[in-house]
Amino acid sequence: MRLRRSLVALTLTAAAATTLPAPAIADTAFDVTGSQQVAPGVRLSSFTTASASAATIQGELLTVDLRNPRVSVDLLHPPTVAQAETVSQMANAQGAVAGVNGDFFNNTEAQHPGVAFTDSSDGPEIADRRVLKAAVPNGQRFGPGMPPGVTTEAVLGVGVDRVARLGTAHLDGSVRIKSATYSLGGLNQYAIPLGGIGAYTSAWGATSRARSVCGTDTSRGAACSTDTTEVTLRHDRVVAVGGTVGAGAITRDETVLVGREAGADALRTLKVGQHVAMQYTLSTGRGVPFRFAIGGFPILRDGTVVAGQDAKTAAVRTGAGFSADGHTLYLVAVQAKPGTSGGMTTPEVAQLLQRAGAADAVNLDGGGSTSLVARDPGAHTVTVRNHPTDAAGERSVANGIGVFVR
Repeated sequence: MRLRRSLVALTLTAAAATTLPAPAIADTAFDVTGSQQVAPGVRLSSFTTASASAATIQGELLTVDLRNPRVSVDLLHPPTVAQAETVSQMANAQGAVAGVNGDFFNNTEAQHPGVAFTDSSDGPEIADRRVLKAAVPNGQRFGPGMPPGVTTEAVLGVGVDRVARLGTAHLDGSVRIKSATYSLGGLNQYAIPLGGIGAYTSAWGATSRARSVCGTDTSRGAACSTDTTEVTLRHDRVVAVGGTVGAGAITRDETVLVGREAGADALRTLKVGQHVAMQYTLSTGRGVPFRFAIGGFPILRDGTVVAGQDAKTAAVRTGAGFSADGHTLYLVAVQAKPGTSGGMTTPEVAQLLQRAGAADAVNLDGGGSTSLVARDPGAHTVTVRNHPTDAAGERSVANGIGVFVR
């Protein structure tokens, strides 16, 4: 099947290699306790600070110079969308020198007993200019409340121009059956919209797709639909039609379409051997396509803390931000000093990143998911630099942000 994607050749600008100074967090609220050059253009700093909820907060901050032609940022991800790995595993497998965990993800299915579990992320994923998945409906999201007006399509990314920016990544796709054209409502997602059609490619993996028809656009815990149809396409032709949403690996020349309610009705009209035309892209609404993008809700925009955030709940946090010119990326992991409780609110993380030099920032998954890893100079693998709060140590997560140095 020929699938249209937003693939744009990356052109690197010539620039001199740089060595980053210690990050600009000389504010009296910070106490930088250590600083290490991970690689040219990448610095790791340890610090302590205070929050309203805990006497002492400690954190790790990665400062990444995107002007350095040897440095790049990309999505850390497991071999398939619907599985999870630790940040260390993903970073080592992909050759990253540093990284943090990423988007919130579907890490429980207690509300749908008997439905196979999937670790897929809530938001969009673009890796090395390749679209991996789109965002689940807002009401299906697993994670804390977002500020007013923000959707699951919100992303932080780096464009093919090597400039970091905030944006949205909206699935723009269609399925043409005979003379009728239907909107594509999902791509490799653990939940598709009510009445929609979702597409699953080899990137999804062998995990069951049954979760995709559970819940509604406004209720994550709503019952699973029984009005479903699944169609398997190979080279644009229908090879199977059934009423049960299945599982199993999808080959590179196959696409599985899953429909619920009205979407199921449309797919039921298909017969084996029939031709189906499908296309999709993630529309960002900007002139410069993303080379990399990951889901995360904005907490700092144009130098101002985003209004409407939860300013009461303190927790272990992961955040990502960038300078006003988009040329410096900041990745941070914060928590209360080990042995104490508490953490930071998302507005506090926004203020922290602002003091570090960021003008825009997003909140990422936190709590037991928070992991920041980096290599020691000369090492070939990363080590965890924060203090994971899970009893078992570093948690498996859906994705992350990786820093790479040629």
